Amino acid sequence: MRGNDAVVERLERVIEALQDNSIKMGQMLAVHDEKLDKQDRIDAVLFEKVESLHREVNRKAEEIKAGCERDIRLVDNRLRVMEKKMWSIFGALSIISFVVSPVGQRIISASLTSDTPATIIQR
Repeated sequence: MRGNDAVVERLERVIEALQDNSIKMGQMLAVHDEKLDKQDRIDAVLFEKVESLHREVNRKAEEIKAGCERDIRLVDNRLRVMEKKMWSIFGALSIISFVVSPVGQRIISASLTSDTPATIIQR
């Protein structure tokens, strides 16, 4: 019987060791589960911050885009005004050049003076 007692005693130690290991494993799993929950909360906060930052960047990008479009319209309007002035000056210079030229002088003098002799009306 003594051999059985030794086997039983050994089995009891193994069972106790397994129980201790099971308890320790349960504790480790509980700690691990707690760490996972904590990391999930941290991830949620980080994802919210990323989303918030993304919204802010998009809002700023829209503001910059609107400002650039406004500036482009202003520059375009100024260029149109300058172009109108340039063409007006070009037209005026063309007319002045024509009037001052010998050909223009002949046409103007011909249209301003008449070839008909002056008539005098007597009474």
